[in-house]
Amino acid sequence: MVDLLPIRKGHFRYESGHHSDSWIDLERLFLRPEPVIRLAEQLADRLRAYEIDAVCGPLVEGAFVALIVASRLQVPFTYAERFEGPTADELYPVQYRVPRVLRAELRNQRVAIVNDVISAGSAVRGTLRDLSSCGAQCVVIGSLAILGDAFSTFAAQHDLAVESLWRMPNAIWTEAECPLCRAGEPLS
Repeated sequence: MVDLLPIRKGHFRYESGHHSDSWIDLERLFLRPEPVIRLAEQLADRLRAYEIDAVCGPLVEGAFVALIVASRLQVPFTYAERFEGPTADELYPVQYRVPRVLRAELRNQRVAIVNDVISAGSAVRGTLRDLSSCGAQCVVIGSLAILGDAFSTFAAQHDLAVESLWRMPNAIWTEAECPLCRAGEPLS
């Protein structure tokens, strides 16, 4: 995983609005698809026990992993599109929505949300919120990697099962708590 996901150091603002000293260029993940396919298939094997009816992945890279997982499990696949929320200065300002034409297909289905890498979990939280509005039951979150404890804490608070192939420490802070901001370090 480390070879596929090289970590840059600096001062970064995540989609969730949190700040961190670490960043992964996830767009690079699929430059070499074969290793990612093998990892996604391992993740699918872990998710098999949850008896899911469908897999949903947030666009973009998360949906690619989710598609591989759905194929391995031989269940339907869908995705959630990213939309800017009404305010960009709050935490989790981005929204995710399943396309209108696919929403009814998810009603009363046991769904796994699958992503590439989760840190604060903005994409997964947004996808979860929209799946609930579709009437789907999210039974597990799957990810190739989880960075830090922020999402694990959220999942535990919401009684969500989480499966991942790799976990690594990662500090995130709100802008007000960010030691890099206090030190005057500009965003990378």
